[in-house]
Amino acid sequence: MAVSQPQSSEALSAEHQRLAEANQGQKPWRRWGPYLSERQWGTVREDDSPDGNAWESFSHDQARSRAYQWGEDGLAGISDDKQRLCFALALWNGKDPILKERLFGLTNSEGNHGEDVKEYYYYLDSTPTHSYMRYLYKYPLNAYPYDDLVATNKARSRFEPEYELIDTGIFDQNEYCDVEVEYAKADPEDLLIQITVHNRSDQPANLAVLPILWFRNTWDQGSSPKPLIEAKPGGSGAASLQANHPELGDFVLVCQGADELVFTENETNTEVIFQQPNRSPYTKCGINRYVVHGETGAVNPEQRGTKASAIYNLSIGTKASSTIQLRLSKSTVDSQADSADRDFDQILDLRKQDCDAFYLHVMPAGLNAEQQLVFRQAMAGMLWSKQFYNYDIAPWLQERGIDPLAATNAQGFRNQQWHHMNNCDVISMPDKWDIPGMRPGILLSTPWRFRSWIRASPSNSSA
Repeated sequence: MAVSQPQSSEALSAEHQRLAEANQGQKPWRRWGPYLSERQWGTVREDDSPDGNAWESFSHDQARSRAYQWGEDGLAGISDDKQRLCFALALWNGKDPILKERLFGLTNSEGNHGEDVKEYYYYLDSTPTHSYMRYLYKYPLNAYPYDDLVATNKARSRFEPEYELIDTGIFDQNEYCDVEVEYAKADPEDLLIQITVHNRSDQPANLAVLPILWFRNTWDQGSSPKPLIEAKPGGSGAASLQANHPELGDFVLVCQGADELVFTENETNTEVIFQQPNRSPYTKCGINRYVVHGETGAVNPEQRGTKASAIYNLSIGTKASSTIQLRLSKSTVDSQADSADRDFDQILDLRKQDCDAFYLHVMPAGLNAEQQLVFRQAMAGMLWSKQFYNYDIAPWLQERGIDPLAATNAQGFRNQQWHHMNNCDVISMPDKWDIPGMRPGILLSTPWRFRSWIRASPSNSSA
């Protein structure tokens, strides 16, 4: 994102200064951001089918039990710029058949107008360095209508309107929660995370909130040693997750007031997916099985693994709110010894002020309050839609028995001509739901058409 600079150094906002530090290589302010996909299932990169049917090859139903090879996904998530360590939110209302860990939507064959996400989520704010970000997700307090959405849309013709989540009636009585997620950077690798759950219903609400920390699975492919997340003793009611990665280094997620910590592995449940014995009882779906089905043996009692979560069991009164605060930071001798500028609320408020000051510099003059809101949310949509896109076509073809340089075998196999494609970077996407499965030809030859889906919904509105 190109950002105009103020005319004088005195006019520099704090965010402009961070941009200058990042561009000059002084501080890696962009190392962490919203680079986590919102849908990795059903994508071309994860497609193992012989006919190129990516939707059927890796479904939403499989995603909770099957480890990805080329990326990760999550709800309101962030990661480092190589997507080695990921953080995202999961929710459970006590009625859904599964944890809400990722966005749900229809495949091409299920939707009467093709693929379509069936969720309500809003990018509300972001600075270019992601020093401050704000996101909103609307979570029903009754069972999410997965089957109804699929069956009703499949039954409709292409000439009929789509059957949306709001059409199911699940929001009719305001029985939902607004889940607001804010990120603020104290330093490039010191991230404050605030989750505020607003109960919009006329009844008290019980909700499990699960901040999940995990490593992208690179060890099963033999490209790196296996990292580790384990419980770290903490004082003052703060449980902590210590994440150790051979390349990224050590990070600590401090989970103030968590009810418990649970651990599993970000590895495929081969019994579920391939009907083959698991090499370990702790698999990607372990936390889901523990929370939803009460399977205590699905999580590691030794409190170690490659995927871990804090659990907050919230009881929220009528029209009331509850707030969770976490902190993900680089674990070094210096950071552990540094006690300066550690106040959570003060830093969060300061980054909000920095965000306001930045947009005062870059917004066109003469906009009224509503136009300013639209401008900022349009920018937030573009900035939140940056994602880590990982696709090395040579090993991808070789895994499927194709020599990318051979002239004789499997002529016409999809993407074979893109043997030079080697992408492992953060790129701007028009839409993190619609585009994460692009074939290389689409990625490199299609002009970007940034669709600013301006979802102007205040946090206290109905769905």
